[in-house]
Amino acid sequence: MKLKFFLPFALLLTALLFLAGCGGGKPTLYLYNWADYMDPDLVKEFEELHGCRVVLDTFDTNEAMYAKLKAGATGYDIIFPTSYMAKLLWEEGLIRELDLTKIPNSVHVDASYLSNKAMDPGMRYSVPYMIGSTGIAYRSDRVEGEIDGWNAFERTDLAGRMTLMNDMRETLGAALIYLGHSANSTNAAEIEAAGEVVKRWMGNIAKFENEQYKSGIASSEFFLVHGYSGDLLQVIDEDEAIVYVLPKEGFMIGCDDMVIPVDAPNAELAYTFINYLHDPEVAARNTEWVYFLAPNSSAYDLLSEEVKEDPAVFVPEELMQRAEILRDLGEDNTLYIKVWDQLKAGQ
Repeated sequence: MKLKFFLPFALLLTALLFLAGCGGGKPTLYLYNWADYMDPDLVKEFEELHGCRVVLDTFDTNEAMYAKLKAGATGYDIIFPTSYMAKLLWEEGLIRELDLTKIPNSVHVDASYLSNKAMDPGMRYSVPYMIGSTGIAYRSDRVEGEIDGWNAFERTDLAGRMTLMNDMRETLGAALIYLGHSANSTNAAEIEAAGEVVKRWMGNIAKFENEQYKSGIASSEFFLVHGYSGDLLQVIDEDEAIVYVLPKEGFMIGCDDMVIPVDAPNAELAYTFINYLHDPEVAARNTEWVYFLAPNSSAYDLLSEEVKEDPAVFVPEELMQRAEILRDLGEDNTLYIKVWDQLKAGQ
């Protein structure tokens, strides 16, 4: 969730990495993924098994990743967008149709997820990677009272000690849910009202933050943060004073997918890597490391009891009733962009 290079430098870096891979005599797989989102031991294991190199580039929002691709960035073999963004990339012809015969482990992908939640249930252009929720974490040793909803960001006593995600759809979506609307609303008045809520919340937060909220809450720089379940469960594992909450008003749940760009330089190795990640043992190990759930039914029994019993990983059905999946809104995305740009301009 990083990547803050200007485009010419990023393209130069990609070219140098490509040349380095060729010079080393090993095939090189280029990943474009979120930060801290894969067990590094699994990557090393794959490199050893297949005599290759894996090079990682990271992004911090779907929109930043999309903008970079639209600006002409190339050279990636696998990208890890959230499902709504994978759908947009497919509709714009930026990713290829998949040959599932090259991903035999796709048979392990959770059939219930595919039939009930997935935007690409037939895995025509995407294979699910990890499922997680977006909620709130707070330090119970620094925050008075129980936190149970998005109204936490109204608390002036926590001013300067809270963060909101630097993500248009996640943050405006939270405000929409707080107001009793859908996070996928296409009603301009509702979205503008959500913008007013976020504007009010901005008076209480330290900043918009997508990466350092994890280390910030761990160090007590921040007392309450808005973030992804897996990121926050990683720090909770080290500090029991941190509590993760799925807000009572509702919350977002999403899946990040694996897609192959149409111009992927090493598509065959990309297929091999996707297949590797859905080997049940590998999927279980990856889940244990990232604390997001790999939707691989055959992996579930291989997980530790601690993970299997964690409601933030396996969200109970009664809580899922309050969950929404962010969807691509087509031309209505401009309603969000307008409000978000106004908010960021006023920072």
